Amino acid sequence: MKIAIGADHAGFEYKPQIVKLVKELGHEIIDYGTHGLDSTDYPSYAFLVGTAVQNKEADLGILICGTGIGMSIAANKVKGVRAAAIQNRFAAKATREHNDANILCVGSRTNPLEEVLEFVRIFLDTKYSNGDRHTKRVHMISDYEEE
Repeated sequence: MKIAIGADHAGFEYKPQIVKLVKELGHEIIDYGTHGLDSTDYPSYAFLVGTAVQNKEADLGILICGTGIGMSIAANKVKGVRAAAIQNRFAAKATREHNDANILCVGSRTNPLEEVLEFVRIFLDTKYSNGDRHTKRVHMISDYEEE
């Protein structure tokens, strides 16, 4: 699989280890930055990764900031993206199985690197369940348009 990755300054230090793990798992990385510790605007990276997933340039995405929350809010503005901010193992698995999430968002200030690496592994190893009730809900999210 091709995995798009992006981080702001708060997530920058976790990114190299996540990239290493993703490659070890046999996936290709598309790195959208950042490439340093200078302050950056997280929405820029969320939109780049979200657009790559939307356009099918990447199969899945990973975003890293301080909490994962800002990245998930921004990425979810991109049509077709289902980004989830994850802070535990159960959620990393459930968001793929039940929500068909296509972007994992994690925080460098909420979880130690070892936990984040485990979330990445779980997220990439888990498949969508395709269950009727889950599919109905994913379609509700994906097809929603404000009147």
